[in-house]
Amino acid sequence: MTIAVNANSKRVIGKRSPMLYGHFIEHFHRQIYDGIFDPSSPLSDEDGFRTDIIEAMRRIKVPVLRWPGGCFVSSYHWKDAVGPVRQPLFDKAWRVEDPNTFGTDEYIRLCAKIGCEPYICTNAGTGTPEEMSDWVEYCNLENEGRYAKQRIANGYEKPYKVKYWSIGNENYGHWEIGAKSADEWGRLVRESAKMMRHVDPEAQLSAAALTDLDWNINLLKNCGQYLDWISIHQYWDMMAEVNEPASYEECMAFTKNIARSVDEVRGILTAMGLEDSIKIAFDEWNLRSWHHPNVHTIRLGVDRNDYLSPRDKNDVNTTYTMADAVFSACFLNAMNRNCDLVGMANFAPILNTRGCIYSYDTGIVLRSTYHVFDLYVNYLGDTVVDLWTEEKLPTMCVLDKNGRETVVEALDLLATKWSDRQGMAVAAVNKQTTAAQEITLWTDGMESDEEREKTGAQVILYTVEGAGPDSYNDRDREEVRIEQKSLGAFRRGMQIELAPHSVNVIQIIPAS
Repeated sequence: MTIAVNANSKRVIGKRSPMLYGHFIEHFHRQIYDGIFDPSSPLSDEDGFRTDIIEAMRRIKVPVLRWPGGCFVSSYHWKDAVGPVRQPLFDKAWRVEDPNTFGTDEYIRLCAKIGCEPYICTNAGTGTPEEMSDWVEYCNLENEGRYAKQRIANGYEKPYKVKYWSIGNENYGHWEIGAKSADEWGRLVRESAKMMRHVDPEAQLSAAALTDLDWNINLLKNCGQYLDWISIHQYWDMMAEVNEPASYEECMAFTKNIARSVDEVRGILTAMGLEDSIKIAFDEWNLRSWHHPNVHTIRLGVDRNDYLSPRDKNDVNTTYTMADAVFSACFLNAMNRNCDLVGMANFAPILNTRGCIYSYDTGIVLRSTYHVFDLYVNYLGDTVVDLWTEEKLPTMCVLDKNGRETVVEALDLLATKWSDRQGMAVAAVNKQTTAAQEITLWTDGMESDEEREKTGAQVILYTVEGAGPDSYNDRDREEVRIEQKSLGAFRRGMQIELAPHSVNVIQIIPAS
């Protein structure tokens, strides 16, 4: 099929923020301890951070890292985890002891090593507006007040200048410690935002939201003037209690209306006249939810084998196949298409659990989703442009996880260019299980195609694929990777084949 791409200035959708490729890390299972922070490991640096993991994070240019939660944060008191004396806490969200040896100072040091912006999520469960604003004092004031002085005494003279702050996590949910009603939430966010802004007027604030009309209207009526962001979360393949991963085709069913929650929040913001002042932070997302049975239920697990040991199932690398890669690419395409409103998205988490990186004692595994981030961060442009086709996109009929027939488009396409150099890059996802797809790119009309042909513009195809839809990576097993193929000089009407179950970036680069 023929795809037309118009890269001129009149058909630009928007310049996407690098933070669409953000990440998240929480005090859950092996994400922090025995994960990124492991002072006893021979692979760790002098500060206790795994250098192989840091290097992998740098490769995908992590722009922003959300921390410390997640559900963890709703009973977390940051003051217990700074300074030379650390008091362990019993994490009531995940029902484990946390030694508190990784706290604010260690997190800021981690962000510096990665080269990313910190994004702190505050305790709006058992915490107070004062505790949240004290945290801003500790991080952002130069030397005024008790907490800036405490930071200096702890050996950190210069303020951290943390720009991004979230008030709470999923405080609308019954599973969250300190859950709130819509009315309670509106008041708490308003008072917290006021105090945090009084400490640092330049801090950018987000607050937990739903696509629920009543919740958001209450929040925005009370707090819209204080907020820069509205935070939404979504997981599609829900496995909190039962660890039964959806099949490849079931995952393709999830790609239908993947941006529905963005559309709903856009409508609410537009109706309230806030679409130009508040952006969406999709600051927790993943295809598959985390497996943690018997902790967010009324009847809790008593034996550790009922609620703690099962979390190891998150680390089974056979789970993370081309289904995860294809879904993640479709999600990122959707966020790019909504880059006028979505300014941040955070894959949850970056490490272990359902992360794109898996660590073990002597190394790491780069799961299929890691290569999608590598592809999009390093090979796509930063400006989203219009594309269209006069043909109907091919479709595929799949069974969803409930056994219902679902028709989804088999191709997901995104066109981009660079703001600082010539050329274009098209992301092309082929969801088909076994069938290849052929596309023809028509760029800026025939005149531009002629010009590209005359100047010898080069076409390069980068592909994330595996031998089959269930291909995965594990220790000593690399079935999914980025493959690069030169397609030669650009030719009008040239056809490009997209392998089945693949994620592709097609670059058309002017000859140097």
